[in-house]
Amino acid sequence: MTADARLIVGLDLPTVAAAKAMVASLGDTVSAYKIGLTLLARPGGVELAHALRAAGKSVFQDWKLHDIGAQVEGAARSVAEGGCDLLTVHAEPQVMHAAVAGRGDRPTRVLAVTVMTSRSDPDRVAIGYSAPAALLVEQRVRQAVACGVDGVVSSPLEAARVREIAVELGRPGLLIVTPGVRPAGAEPGDQQRVATPAAALAAGATHLVVARPILGAPDPAAAARAIVAEMAEVQS
Repeated sequence: MTADARLIVGLDLPTVAAAKAMVASLGDTVSAYKIGLTLLARPGGVELAHALRAAGKSVFQDWKLHDIGAQVEGAARSVAEGGCDLLTVHAEPQVMHAAVAGRGDRPTRVLAVTVMTSRSDPDRVAIGYSAPAALLVEQRVRQAVACGVDGVVSSPLEAARVREIAVELGRPGLLIVTPGVRPAGAEPGDQQRVATPAAALAAGATHLVVARPILGAPDPAAAARAIVAEMAEVQS
């Protein structure tokens, strides 16, 4: 079965060696990978990202940048110059503007993280947000489009509304990357707002990030193939 470029496997593993072994086991079943902070912060983590790109894989560096504008601009420039397909920042206007400026005309696409999929409404109230997730995501998507980012990260439960807003604002090609994707029957883990691969795509997601359902499977390649088969039922 041919890999589906809409599937991004999150290499949420404790070591670079474990990540390399997983990539080898998945082989041609997967064409895109997300590398998060645990690996990026390890010696060899950024080198792994570059090696995967050199091997023809699409690489999503999930830095979730969040700092003053000058720092974000510099970091985005460094990541883009090194070579990266997707880069995440938090969806705050100053942060997004800075990341777009730092990326410049390089091909790295900037994604704005709207609301973390591990957060429930009570979690947001505890840190000072009174708006429910849906309204907060809507506000941040509108700001993201105004800032010129290439896409957003949101839960599959908000994907349909994100797509409506993107079309309304004249950005039908806005990327909508959804973590919190679980095949039917899979445990949600620490994710609060989840959906199946087919449901997420049908709602408007352009890319799915899947980690534990593949990494924790007895046969990761078979698990990935099953998800790709489900995704094939929903065309972009």
